[in-house]
Amino acid sequence: MSFKSHMHVALAEARAAGARGEVPVGAVIVAPDGQVVAAAGNRTRELSDPTAHAEILALRAACAAAGSERLVDHDLYVTLEPCAMCAAALAATRIRRIYYGASDPKSGGVAHGARVFSHPQAHHVPEIYDGIAGDESAELLRDFFAARRPAAD
Repeated sequence: MSFKSHMHVALAEARAAGARGEVPVGAVIVAPDGQVVAAAGNRTRELSDPTAHAEILALRAACAAAGSERLVDHDLYVTLEPCAMCAAALAATRIRRIYYGASDPKSGGVAHGARVFSHPQAHHVPEIYDGIAGDESAELLRDFFAARRPAAD
């Protein structure tokens, strides 16, 4: 069986989030058979919910579809390194693999910051692959924030 990235779906979700005025992050959860079972973009502003990150919304939908709080053998594709909250939720679901695009040195919780999966308290440690469509993911974020900064005189 060969590797098939689903990052293009996560990028589409990120673009849609950006178009809604949300930070452009998208996430996709893929079942063991390779089918996308959930896809979401950030909706924190729209829902007035600080937990409405793309990963959390996708996890909620995938768990509902599976009828379980566990997503063993499922994979996550996300355009930005998950924060500590999302990483902890991913551990709780027992997600198999995390593929992420851009690193997040400021707020990341996987390779930066809290490094949730490296703590002895982590109940589950998924396989982690970074840099998948990393340049395109980072460019979406750079462009989004650059458009919101005041122009220098």
